[in-house]
Amino acid sequence: MKQFFLIILLLIIPLINISAQGKIPTLTGKVEISITEGTFECDLTLSEIPQIKDYFIRLNSGMNILHMRSKKPNDFLIFFSKSLNDSLSTGESNAYYFKDNNGTGKFLPESIQFKYVGKFPVVKDTIENYSRKDWKGNIAFNKNSVRSDGFQSAWYPVLYDVANDKAFDKVKYDIELTCSDCNTLYINGNKPINAKSSNFKSESPQELTLFCGNYEFSELNNTFFLNSGLDNEQIKEFGELINSYKKFYTQNLKIPFDQPVSFIQTTPTSKKDGWMFVSYPTIMSIGWRNGLKSIVEPKYQNFYRPFIAHELGHFYFGTFKVFNSELGDMMSEGFAEFLSLQLTKKIIGEGVYEEKINEKIKNLENFNAIPFAKIKSYSEYNNRQLYVYNYAPIIFLAIEKEIGEKKMWEWLNTLLTTPTKFTNYNFLTSTLEQTLNNDKEYNSLKTEYFESDKSLENAIDKLKKE
Repeated sequence: MKQFFLIILLLIIPLINISAQGKIPTLTGKVEISITEGTFECDLTLSEIPQIKDYFIRLNSGMNILHMRSKKPNDFLIFFSKSLNDSLSTGESNAYYFKDNNGTGKFLPESIQFKYVGKFPVVKDTIENYSRKDWKGNIAFNKNSVRSDGFQSAWYPVLYDVANDKAFDKVKYDIELTCSDCNTLYINGNKPINAKSSNFKSESPQELTLFCGNYEFSELNNTFFLNSGLDNEQIKEFGELINSYKKFYTQNLKIPFDQPVSFIQTTPTSKKDGWMFVSYPTIMSIGWRNGLKSIVEPKYQNFYRPFIAHELGHFYFGTFKVFNSELGDMMSEGFAEFLSLQLTKKIIGEGVYEEKINEKIKNLENFNAIPFAKIKSYSEYNNRQLYVYNYAPIIFLAIEKEIGEKKMWEWLNTLLTTPTKFTNYNFLTSTLEQTLNNDKEYNSLKTEYFESDKSLENAIDKLKKE
């Protein structure tokens, strides 16, 4: 009988561990924002917390904490500690944790209440009242709106699993959002709404990107255009274009692009910055000139359409599959850029494709690229912009020329569908080896493009050959 109960216990313990690790945190509570004052006032509770031994809780460094309170298993105010060991929390966010009773380990409640306020600069003009730089993780107030992503800005508490290099920025939520000086509210996972206060819910985990302010929005076939400046004909053209891009990716990757997208146009808090970023289902366009209109204006469309193709590529590389470890950033951005280049060649135009390739090669003229096999940390990219957006896609294009388009698409599918905890160098190479099923060919490619100090030179030589 004892042996029977021991067997049952051994069967149950793994299931408990799987259940604990499989939990998706839930965020509930109230958020009050003022776009004229640049303020956040938050009373949020994070529950359904996976029990992780080594963790941090990231929260934006501009937030002033009233308290953190354990709600479960017991109700009490918690002493929290701050760490400088979380490399992603040295800028936008701070990394917090709770010491256990011994003071040597960490304690993590099952449910935690966070009460905090933050006040941020409001940019009202670009003559005197503006910032030198704007960026994705900025909680950005202009005179008309507030913009924030979730993962990088961490305007809400984001749990981070150190051992597995996993951030729980995507959460289920039930939040009452109020902005008394706004006329439109938007949070990822919900439709925009004309209101000053509303309750937003999502049973599907979302990164809580938000855009609240005084602006108009439009809808076409469940795609939303926020503050776009597009007229009805332009919205129709834009929507058809996006659907053709989704179809191209779906047909080649054999994975449906089944998520609606919301496009947002807004201005930066600085004078000159302009860029796009994605936190699905939101694609954010930030800039002073043209904005989303450039996608449908003949004068600019060949320049801007590859950027939209890149951001749509992040549905696969970054959303369908989240990448981590030392090469995770390179794979997420490098393969999204590779997808953009493939779409550019097939849909936008071969002339535009050639211009993009030549531009990347020129950008890399004086770049000393460390091959993938020798990268041990993000810092070894040296220049992230050149490494992930230029060097990596040039390497992937050379590999495609070696193995052919069909095998390359198979490799991308394998990368996206192969389960793994860490998307590291071993994952990158093992998926290629699995796809090729040819030791001689695999070893040759690995040596020439992944291990050689002349990998960039080898790739460029390959691309220039007829």
